[in-house]
Amino acid sequence: MPQLKQHFQCLIRILINTAAESVRYVTSLARSRSVLVAENLFLRKQLAFYQERQARPRRLTDAARFSLALWSHLFNWKDALVIVKPETLIRWHRKGFKLFWRWKSRAGRPRLPETIRKLIVQMVRENPTWGQERVADELSVKLGVCVSPRTVRAYWPVKPGDRDPKKIFSQRWSTFVRNHAQAILACDFLVSVTAGFSVLYVFVVMEIGTRRILHFNVTAHPTAAWTLQQFREAIPSDHSYTFLIHDRDSIFSAELDKSLNSFGLKVLRTPVQSPKANAYCERLIGTIRRECLDYMIPLSEKHLRKVLREWVSHYNRGRPHASLGPEVPEPEPKSLFKAERHRHELPPDCRIRAKEVLAGLHHEYSLEREAA
Repeated sequence: MPQLKQHFQCLIRILINTAAESVRYVTSLARSRSVLVAENLFLRKQLAFYQERQARPRRLTDAARFSLALWSHLFNWKDALVIVKPETLIRWHRKGFKLFWRWKSRAGRPRLPETIRKLIVQMVRENPTWGQERVADELSVKLGVCVSPRTVRAYWPVKPGDRDPKKIFSQRWSTFVRNHAQAILACDFLVSVTAGFSVLYVFVVMEIGTRRILHFNVTAHPTAAWTLQQFREAIPSDHSYTFLIHDRDSIFSAELDKSLNSFGLKVLRTPVQSPKANAYCERLIGTIRRECLDYMIPLSEKHLRKVLREWVSHYNRGRPHASLGPEVPEPEPKSLFKAERHRHELPPDCRIRAKEVLAGLHHEYSLEREAA
């Protein structure tokens, strides 16, 4: 935009300068020849004075170059040219012709109407699995707008970060996870340090669709065999899960993945150094740290397991999740107190009950009916 604005201002200056000089030229036509010759000699005398002093002229503007190239067509300019070489003026001529014919010979077909361009962008954004041919066919068959896939490509919306923003052959990873969230499990490890500087590893498994923590456990020596046992405890035999997401940690060995396949799960290993591919579980680990472990120093493995057991119960049954509506992963039966009433009023026959979690670090609030 700044460069376009600069070119526009330069064009305006050229037009104004040319118009002013044209007025002076027309006015000079009414003057006598002897007057013009005398004025010409007078101006040449002044120019010769600057040549004797060897005064260097300033760099010419685009408007001045255009003016010299334009008026040189009306007389023998080689005898009058002083400030630049003849080759320079010829180069200005050629540059002007190139710009003129480039403007005159703009290649390509005319642009589609704005409504069709907006419609193409709308189709691409609403249908991420469609390609250029699919959009062109939809326009031709359904709407009667005959365009080629190459024309659709010219108006394909550009998205930052895409390797080839004009070609989308399959849905994004985030779209896949969102579409199959109810059938996907995610797991990961996090590290906690005890008061005696022992390193403990916490293993968590969550359901992406409900955001429920399905299982957790703590160990000081994680192995593939121990991790497989955690999956046996976490996943019921009559489960409806299809996919399991985990990273490329050495704990998740090939034998472990093979055993998980026998559970009826397809293992999806995240790319190298791509934590966003397991974003839901990474977010869960961050929540565990921010809402629990950052305020608790575990004394031992048993103590850490007890603390996490209470927090996980709070996370599943008492902590609202914005992505669920908001709602809790394991909602209780609908309370009788949720009858139709004014949104800023509490039921007159109820009182608020606050339940402490982790010795008052968090609280869970509920309504209970007062005794008559």
